Amino acid sequence: MRIALFTGGTSEERQVSLASGREVLRALRSRGHTVHTVDAATGFVPADREDALFPAAVGADPPDLAALRMTYDESVLFSIAGSDVVREADVVFLALHGRPAEDGRLQAVLDLARVPYTGTGALGSALAMDKRLSKELFVAVGVPTAPWTRRDSTPEEILDVLGLPVVVKPSGGGSTIGLSVVRDAADLPEAIRRAALYDADVLVEGFVRGRELTVGVLLDAALPVLEIKPSHEIYDYECKYTPGMTSYEVPARLDAGEAEELAHLALQAHRVLRQGSFGRVDFVRGEEDGIFYCLETNSLPGMTSTSLLPKAAAAIGITFPELCERIARAGMEAR
Repeated sequence: MRIALFTGGTSEERQVSLASGREVLRALRSRGHTVHTVDAATGFVPADREDALFPAAVGADPPDLAALRMTYDESVLFSIAGSDVVREADVVFLALHGRPAEDGRLQAVLDLARVPYTGTGALGSALAMDKRLSKELFVAVGVPTAPWTRRDSTPEEILDVLGLPVVVKPSGGGSTIGLSVVRDAADLPEAIRRAALYDADVLVEGFVRGRELTVGVLLDAALPVLEIKPSHEIYDYECKYTPGMTSYEVPARLDAGEAEELAHLALQAHRVLRQGSFGRVDFVRGEEDGIFYCLETNSLPGMTSTSLLPKAAAAIGITFPELCERIARAGMEAR
């Protein structure tokens, strides 16, 4: 296959995207495919400049959002989508996280350019990126999710409905950037202000203490359940991208019936949000009630060889290069 690999981009998850892009690039080339690197922020990257593009590590903290907005212009996506390296490709592999890829805008541009790409389409990407709308759809199909308050609720209204502790996060964010667990009412306004730096819609939901579990989905089939064991209270940015700060168990220690139930819920969530050939659905199993609460779906999950979806695939014998190739072929055949 001739593949245009989109990585980098303009979001606060740029470093994460580059980490995914580096690994996918190596994996696809190892399978004999012709892969051209495209930074979604700047355009085609010649082979002799690829090493300079990719960072050695993601880092413990996300890049400064204001600096990124000053450095890059999202409007270049229109010219990138029409470039020769993209139009001559059999498929575009989206190794991107955050806007404008996970919210569906890039997919809409590629649709207009009639360029095939991997994963979820524009509508499904937008649905998954909007955590508030996602929760409404989860409830509609019987997938449990933590209680939440309406948009623009005052701190007083939030406390009255949910009590404490609560989770405050951007409704359209990822990688737990801008997320806070609030245990003291005095800290709530600052947590809302911080989340609003990344999205005008701030989602506040009840905090569920329990086991963090995730289910990868590949070609409409659930992969083995993976348990995440972060060294922090939650699986935050530092724990996600700092080696040694999180341990994982796959398959997770669950009864057969529980694993089957979680797989069913994951597929329900994946399908109701119109997700594509692959994705990941995150849950917390309530410590007190044992309920599997759906946190969110990920239409463009991390794609390094040590990311959660590849770990789950490896548990059933699918190597990382094979996983990348399956995703690329599915994107080429779907459109």
